[in-house]
Amino acid sequence: MTETITATQPAAAPAPSRAPELFAHVADRDAAIAHFRGRLGFEADVSDVAAALAGADPGAGSDPDAGSALGFVLVDTRSEASWAQGHVPGAVHLPGRRIAAEASSRIPAGMPVVVYCWGPGCNGATRAALEFAMLGHPVKEMLGGFEYWVREGFAYDTADGRAQLAADPLTNVAEAELGGGAVADGAISCAC
Repeated sequence: MTETITATQPAAAPAPSRAPELFAHVADRDAAIAHFRGRLGFEADVSDVAAALAGADPGAGSDPDAGSALGFVLVDTRSEASWAQGHVPGAVHLPGRRIAAEASSRIPAGMPVVVYCWGPGCNGATRAALEFAMLGHPVKEMLGGFEYWVREGFAYDTADGRAQLAADPLTNVAEAELGGGAVADGAISCAC
């Protein structure tokens, strides 16, 4: 993915803030661009991952070369019990504590990796991303983890088979916001 940001006229001076303490320390334009561009190099949201996986073979996760067709490998870094409870279809299961010892035999050298753990309250994916980076893999963390995968209404695999819950109304478009139109039946993108 190539990202282009075009510089145009300098932004007009902002209107006086009603919350000056909020913006007492704010980055200038160049620092803000560098920061947010940098974050995009480290993070992907669940909708972006779902879009990248669309059309992929859901059983490919057990194949050591799983990412060759996609250009990346999705890695679930949670425990065995968590994996059995539910995981993203096509993900490779490699708990964070085993990455250093097992990644080289499970994931091709240099293959880009996207990691996830439980959710935004867990830093297991961050620790896993660090391990993969130290092994030389380009790596991104899936923001929201498995929790937001499920909350956004995407299908997931369990020890008992495929499951899918209705999208959480806090992550899906509410009927009132659509002006009385249809509510999305399944998972949707936030379209941001």
